[in-house]
Amino acid sequence: MYFEIIGELSAVETIATGSGIRELARLRKRYGRGRWRKRKGIARVRLASGEIIIAELQWYEATGVGKREFKIKRFL
Repeated sequence: MYFEIIGELSAVETIATGSGIRELARLRKRYGRGRWRKRKGIARVRLASGEIIIAELQWYEATGVGKREFKIKRFL
């Protein structure tokens, strides 16, 4: 699903770190080493249809790499 984040992420919290991430090997292979964390937060997003909604997002983040692979977990 295509979407664009509008504004800031809020209520950001860490779900898992390091070996607690199931896809750690794939992330390291694709983006490189780093202190990987799986995080979640809330943001306004614009969907492909143009509709603007508030959604809970999840993504992976590492120092030196940045935020990667955003996905919408649920609409609020």
